[in-house]
Amino acid sequence: MTDQQAEAIDFAKLVQPDRVHTSLYRDPAIFDEEMERIFKNTWVWVGHTSEVPVKNSFVKSWVGQQPVIVTRDKDMQIHVLLNRCRHRAAMVCEQKRGKTSVFVCPYHGWSYAIDGKLRAVPHSKVYGEDFDKEEFPLISLRTEIYNGMIFATFRDDIEPLEDFLGPAKKWIDLFMKQGGGYPVKVLGEHQFTFDGNWKIQLENTTDAYHFPIVHKTFLDSLDAETTNVFDVLGQGGWLEDLGNGHSVMVMIPDLVDLEENLDAPIPERFEALAQELRDEGHKEDKVRRIVRAVGGGGFNLNLFPNVACSMAFFRVLRPVSVNQTEIRHVAIGMDGGPDAANRMRLRLHEHFQGPMGFGSPDDAEGWERVQRGAAAGDDLWIMVNRGQEPLEGHAAGDHVTDVSAETGMRAAYDMWKKVMTA
Repeated sequence: MTDQQAEAIDFAKLVQPDRVHTSLYRDPAIFDEEMERIFKNTWVWVGHTSEVPVKNSFVKSWVGQQPVIVTRDKDMQIHVLLNRCRHRAAMVCEQKRGKTSVFVCPYHGWSYAIDGKLRAVPHSKVYGEDFDKEEFPLISLRTEIYNGMIFATFRDDIEPLEDFLGPAKKWIDLFMKQGGGYPVKVLGEHQFTFDGNWKIQLENTTDAYHFPIVHKTFLDSLDAETTNVFDVLGQGGWLEDLGNGHSVMVMIPDLVDLEENLDAPIPERFEALAQELRDEGHKEDKVRRIVRAVGGGGFNLNLFPNVACSMAFFRVLRPVSVNQTEIRHVAIGMDGGPDAANRMRLRLHEHFQGPMGFGSPDDAEGWERVQRGAAAGDDLWIMVNRGQEPLEGHAAGDHVTDVSAETGMRAAYDMWKKVMTA
């Protein structure tokens, strides 16, 4: 898109306090500008430190549409490098994750150290005596980490990550208590692509309104005790705008802080796990802490623009095109924790998030229906006006809204408007 074409779009008018224009889902020109103005001008989540646990380890990732490699060098420093040879642009890393001390371009053999420095160029004399390898490292993005979460940005002048996260830091810290006293680590992931705009999924993570409808099959698969736990609209939860496009949806207030209420009765579905941990020699206080962590937290935290800490897993979105989005569901567990606890974490993950699970396939169907329905009508709006008034006298404060409100969407679109019109 040319600068003149971009200037012709009045981004400010496309986002109103209670609605957003349908063109945000459909217009390829808007999508192209989002990749420039949002994904190249904010902090974007690229991975978790447990994915690069030792020196010379790496994992592939993305910043918007741009492929990157997250690496840990011999000094244990983390880097985020554009996955592109400085010679003729071939990707230097095709393997999803692994260990290496050098990336070698398969096209002409240029080789790079794990920190991105250019190490060797075949037949370099032909370039002449003034050729300087130091001028051609892999491009390194500014990288910062908060509580194991790795973020990268193309902007060197952007605010520090901790300032960008703001009040969301408290919720990240609470989410990481799912380690049950151990560090959190990535156990595995699966990914899929749906035919819809990335913002449709961004909206979903803090949308409790859909839960009892879209996820009826999931609720039907539970025992009575667990069904009561997942009565997400009836437990006094809330939604909160955390600033900078971030939001939190608390569905199960009793599970916000997993280190509280450890004396509560162990749910029946976890009693066998508790006994297995006791049989392994773990003391009762540790057993209860681990079991409580295994069940996951009671909230979804949405971090603009591309990642969510969703009850018990990371959900990562990657925009592919205006009407296609890739989703990664990343299972997390306890680094060094009991095998039995991590196995149950994976089984719970598969039950909802897995490709044969009861949750994610239904979500994806809903997202695709939104994209298809957005093709109807010429000048219609997407409504995000539910629950605009704060709840009076709520235990979480006078600034929160009903758990079924569309506060999270309004928060994200306020940030969208801010960045797109900056």
